[in-house]
Amino acid sequence: MAQVICIANQKGGVGKTTTAINLSASLAVSEKNTLLVDCDPQANATSGMGIDASAIDKTLYHGMLGRTGPKSLVMDSAISTLKIIPSNVELIGFEVEMMSSPDREKALKNIIADLDGSFEYIILDCPPSLSLLTVNALTAADSVLIPLQCEFYALEGLGQLLQTVKRIKQVLNPGLKIVGILLTMLDKRTNLSYQVAEEAEKYFKDLVFKTLVPRNIRLSEAPSFGKPILLYDA
Repeated sequence: MAQVICIANQKGGVGKTTTAINLSASLAVSEKNTLLVDCDPQANATSGMGIDASAIDKTLYHGMLGRTGPKSLVMDSAISTLKIIPSNVELIGFEVEMMSSPDREKALKNIIADLDGSFEYIILDCPPSLSLLTVNALTAADSVLIPLQCEFYALEGLGQLLQTVKRIKQVLNPGLKIVGILLTMLDKRTNLSYQVAEEAEKYFKDLVFKTLVPRNIRLSEAPSFGKPILLYDA
């Protein structure tokens, strides 16, 4: 069975998509068959993998509404062991169209179930909100990875996400766990970044990964070239 990891934080600009793309690529080059699922209507993971979101006919939106089979959504990437289910702006309509559906929280879980035997890891890139799309991702996932930027107000709103995870565990996905909090955008020139890291470790203890992801120009440039950092900085 695939390990399904949801990359989530309702704050924008914390490095969710960058984490999702580069974690997926790292797993893939380690010879793990990996699927990246773009659950965000902004489609940054799609474009960050070199796919023109406006030029594709079938996206996650069509699969979640049951209009096409999950396997037909899977696209190749520049890494043979890394596939992607793309997204585009149409995904915004998912919540409206599924509003009256009794199983609206399980649409993504059903897609994952159909693809489970084909991959060792499935990475879900979430939108910067606690919307129905994020609820779908949390319902489908085995675990949650939370990127947290080392900046002022970083911890603001994190409690709401943790409460949502707790509620999902109670109602929809009892096996869901938080795999860890990843500190991102560390600015080595400022004390503030290290203070935020210390605060996170104080409150969340062993949940905080020891790895600190620093601000890096090449890392921020890579998505505009449609490549994970492993290929862009090769």
